[in-house]
Parts: sequence; C-alpha cells; structure tokens
Amino acid sequence: MAEKIQRFINDNAAARWAALILIALMMFFGYMFVDVMSPLQSLIEAERGWTPSVFGTYAAAEYLLNVCGFLILAGIILDKSGIRFTGTLAASMMLLGACIKYVGISDWFQATAFNEWLNSWWISLPGSAKMASLGFMIFGCGCEMAGITVSKSIAKWFKGKEMALAMGVEMAIARVGVFAIFSISPWLAEKFGTVVKPVAFCTVLLLIGLIFYLVFCVMDKKLDKQLGAVEDADLEDQFKLSDVKGIFSSRIFWIVALLCVLYYSAIFPFQRYGANMLQCNLNGITASAASDIFRWFPIGAAFITPFLGSYLDHKGKGATMLIWGALLLIFCHLIFAFVLPATHSKLLAYSTIVILGVSFALVPAALWPSVPKIMEPRFLGSAYSLIFWVQNIGLCFVPLLIGTVLQAVNANNPAVIAAKQAIENGATNTFIPYDYTVPLIIFAMFGVLAMFFAIYLKAIDKKHGYGLEEPNIKK
Repeated sequence: MAEKIQRFINDNAAARWAALILIALMMFFGYMFVDVMSPLQSLIEAERGWTPSVFGTYAAAEYLLNVCGFLILAGIILDKSGIRFTGTLAASMMLLGACIKYVGISDWFQATAFNEWLNSWWISLPGSAKMASLGFMIFGCGCEMAGITVSKSIAKWFKGKEMALAMGVEMAIARVGVFAIFSISPWLAEKFGTVVKPVAFCTVLLLIGLIFYLVFCVMDKKLDKQLGAVEDADLEDQFKLSDVKGIFSSRIFWIVALLCVLYYSAIFPFQRYGANMLQCNLNGITASAASDIFRWFPIGAAFITPFLGSYLDHKGKGATMLIWGALLLIFCHLIFAFVLPATHSKLLAYSTIVILGVSFALVPAALWPSVPKIMEPRFLGSAYSLIFWVQNIGLCFVPLLIGTVLQAVNANNPAVIAAKQAIENGATNTFIPYDYTVPLIIFAMFGVLAMFFAIYLKAIDKKHGYGLEEPNIKK
C-alpha cells in the first residue's frame, strides 16, 4: 500500500520541495534584475541624464509588450506546450533582455554610432534609455511568462498537498531577491563608480537561473513519465482558444483581475521610486542609506508569507486577508506622504516599510492560490496569464504616470531647480530633493479601490460558494 502511495516523484516531500526551490531561484534572480536599478535613480540621472520621466518610461517598458498582447499569447503557449517548454523559453528571454539592457547602459555603447543615431530622435529619451528599455521589454516578457509558468508548475506538483504554502514559499524567496538587490546594487555601484556593474552581476545570475530551470525540467519530465503524461495531455488537448472568451466573460475573473492590478500598481511602481522617496523625505540621506532602509520592505513579506500560506491551507480566510492587505497598504502610503516628511524619523521609515511588507504578504499569499478555485484546470495557465495581462496594463502606465506627476509637481520647486543647475554645471554628486506627496497619495488611492474590490469579492464568494474562505487541505 505504501509503495502505491509513493509511486509518483511529487509524492516524495523532498523531491517536490527541491523542485520548488529550483523554480523559485529562477524567479529570485529575475526579481533581482527587475529592481537592480531601483536604488540607483539618483546615480543614473547624474551618469546618463535620466530624469524622473525618463526613469518612469524605462520602468514602464518592462510591461509594454505584455500589455500589447504577449501575455495572452504566453498563456496559450503554456496551456498548449506545457511548463517545460514555456519555462525554458521564459528564462531564455529574461537572459536575452538583460544582455541588451547591459549593453545599452555600458560605457562602450555610449561612444557608438548606433547610440548617436538613437539620440537623434525622441531626444527627450537618451539613447542609453532607449536601448535599456528595449532590453527591459524583452526581459519583462520572459519574467511575466515565467511567473505564470511557476504558478502552474506549483499547482501541478502540489495538487492536493501544501499548494498555498508552496506558493507562499516561492513568493517569499522571490521577495528576498528584492532585499538582496537593494543591499547589493548600491554597494556595487559605489565600489565601481558606475551603474553598469550591478546590471552585469544580475545578468550572470539570470544565466544561473536558466540552468536551474533546466534541472527542474528533468525532474518534471520524470513526473510526466510516471503519470503517463495523462493528466497534462488531457488538459492541453481540451484547451481551446474559445476558452479565452469564456474567461473574459467571467465576472469573478474581472473582480480578481481588477483587485490585482490596483493593488500591484501601488507596490511595484512604488519600488522603482521608494529608495529615492526615502532620500527626499529623510533630509537627503545617501542613496546607499535609503536602500538600506527600503530593502527591509520585502523582508516582512518574505518572513510572513509561508506562514500565511500554511494558514490558508489549513484554516482558509483568503478573501479576508485581501481586505486587510489593502488596508495596510493605504495606511503605509499615507504615512510616507504626510508623517515621514514632517518627522524625518528613520525609525518610522523602517517600521512603515516592514508593515508595507506585511501587506505585500497578505494579498499575494491569498490571491494566487485562489485562482485554481475559481477557474477550471484545463485553462488555468491562460487564466493566470490574463490576470497578469490586466495587471501589466497598470504596471506599464503607472510608472509613466508617477514619473510625469513627480516631474510636474516639482517643476517650480526651488530646491529641485537649484540642484539640477548644479548638475548641469558639473556637480555630479548633487542630490535632487523631490517632493513625493502627490505620487504617494496616488498610490494610496489605488489601495482604496483595491480594498473595495476585496470587500466585493468576499461578498460574491459568500453568495456563490467559491471556497475562498475555506482551507485548501480538507480534513
């Protein structure tokens, strides 16, 4: 009897958790690359002339091709071709995009004729930013494709087991990647005196991540062989393009998707500007000191997410967690907007950052394991991809909005004008003290809207019985 229970590789706890670690490390390195330049906004402005609006355009580029439909295609590829092919393709695209971005910001590229040509049109966006944005677009396609592939991989390997805990652990490992890069990136930039070295370092890590995923593919192939590939084959054979229309016509899909885009629009774009915001609101501390504070943001999420996942598996209350996560988000952004500039308290900055991390644990930990409860398994990959697609619309345009607003509200700021004039006169180490009040209010409003959708989702779940408040592991 025991032999029959242990016939599949994912029935072995060590094997399925090893598989999780391999795919989580790929996302760990991916998250490091996403934010490698986030703590370096001041340095890239001085070194390459990237204003806040240019930096916002670059940040938005990560999501541009996804918004234009790539993520929808990615979900179809995932449901048709499986997790091994899609994940390998995703990791390869991340590596390719990283290489292009590295070339774009390199000292060598600045002296090339191609860079001169790039500088000759759309002159408000430097050639280095154009090239970096192109690379970030390709990387972003791979990163988002990897995200939906990892979600489906976990659903496959942990079906009927600790799925929410596994998703929580994967997210926790990825969040530690943000902590790591906010620690490492400023240090490398200061040590070598350039933004190029941190990007090069993370590009090498993406190559290692691709290798890790290939090892996972070997394990997954063995699992399919043991299963006779029956389960995946059935899912892929049943998937039809018409299923995409069915997903779009689902009311609960739109509730979840809009909740997702509103919440994440107040998190990921904030990460791009968070370290610089702390510099400005704490009386011009160094970029490295600001990064040392901001890096604790993902640690709150990384620490608590696995516990939340385990709680969801055994106790449930997923919809309630979404509401509390949105409330904490609103609270933190309002503290940053009004209290921190008045007090300049580092202790307040640290504590608010950690609380924001707790919010970032509550919402993803409850959101992603809920999707298999509301969508059929045969088009789960497409469901994830379409939610990611809606999310990417916000993540594409919100950095542009924040960068534009930040520049506009500071257009007549005397301190900002004086600092920029000093930079034009050759003072490369001059700090620009932006006022972040309005952008932070915008982030808080996203949280308010997300909270309303979370409340609505809980009401819909109570009425129709999707099981969002119920545990994943039935006794």
